[in-house]
Amino acid sequence: MLDHLVRDWWVLTVRGAVAIVFGILAVLWPGITLLALAVAFGVYALADGVLAAVSSIRAGTVNRLPLALEAFFGLVLGAAAIIWPEATVLVLVILIGAWAFVTGIFEIVVALRLREELEGEWLLILAGVLSVLFGLLVWFWPATAAVAVALIIGVYALVFGAVLVVLSLRLRREGENARRGDIPY
Repeated sequence: MLDHLVRDWWVLTVRGAVAIVFGILAVLWPGITLLALAVAFGVYALADGVLAAVSSIRAGTVNRLPLALEAFFGLVLGAAAIIWPEATVLVLVILIGAWAFVTGIFEIVVALRLREELEGEWLLILAGVLSVLFGLLVWFWPATAAVAVALIIGVYALVFGAVLVVLSLRLRREGENARRGDIPY
């Protein structure tokens, strides 16, 4: 599989560049229409899925399944986000709110059960209360939460894209070293 990654280093570069562009757009304009963000995510996920499919096809029979699954989910979720952008944004915000709320409840329950054994359990209770409040705020003001999510997604896409670009350049260098007969590192 390493041979495949080295040979097709440029695929990671393109995936990284697409992620960086998406990340920049999400960070610079977090208040853009939430539907536009969902569609932009859909386009990004489709492009990423297509490039993962290219990698899967070129990988041969060994280790193809993870890349094929990545491609499948990228294509399906990308298409769904483009076809139903309202549902994409709403589902994302609801899931984040539900996760925060449920996590907070569990944190409070754990802190209460560990009251006898844990010194400073009030910090875990406070963390739980904050999570519950955050979940409720997300549910009551989903548009504001979606803008915050847009910023988080943008930062993630920037970091993810940068990592892919750095990895691709390292793979390219290793390929060049292998062609010259140099030992990398």
